[in-house]
Amino acid sequence: MRSQWVKVAAAAVLFSCLAWAQSGKVESIGPASDTAIPQAVRQVLEANGYRVTLDDGSVACEIWLRKGVPAQAKQTTKDAQGALYSQLAESTLVAVISFPQAATDYRGQAIAKGFYNLRYELIPNDGNHLGVSPNRDFLLLVPSGADTDPATVYKFQELVALSRKATGTRHPGPLNMPPGDSASKTPSVAKDEEDHWVFSATLKLASGDDLPFALVVRGTAPQ
Repeated sequence: MRSQWVKVAAAAVLFSCLAWAQSGKVESIGPASDTAIPQAVRQVLEANGYRVTLDDGSVACEIWLRKGVPAQAKQTTKDAQGALYSQLAESTLVAVISFPQAATDYRGQAIAKGFYNLRYELIPNDGNHLGVSPNRDFLLLVPSGADTDPATVYKFQELVALSRKATGTRHPGPLNMPPGDSASKTPSVAKDEEDHWVFSATLKLASGDDLPFALVVRGTAPQ
């Protein structure tokens, strides 16, 4: 009996260590004050941002969420089929992200260190994008200096063209938005079963509602 309890205890400790190893750390930081971010954009961000650190001690990114994110009624049209975040209108500025070192987007494309605006967009519901992701929701990376007015509403191709400035390729720079966790009230980061590091938080909508939000900050689409 004693031997069995020892094995159970050892297994519990091992499980705990493995679970810890799959989680990083999110800490609150000050406002987005770097002048690389246009002043009009800085003014619409929350007063505090988040530093996202992975389990190896490396900083994946710093991110500042928008305060009072513009919201719309949940869409039920064909155009919005498969969308998880249909309260967000396409091209809406959602956040600003900073990479302290070179990173990659969800496609695996190289992204230089620096500041990027994150604007919401849906993958086109066509045959060219089948299998890219289980859902259609993405934030497109746009160099902050190229996107100075948070109120601007871009057409799809206009936003894609801006995002290409982040990748230097013919493709935009997407970050995937998996389902948010309504049970999680504290910002966190953890690795999922596909080896994606997912940052989770809550967006404060202009309507006064809270929108659980998640974003893959490191990791690429299944090949």
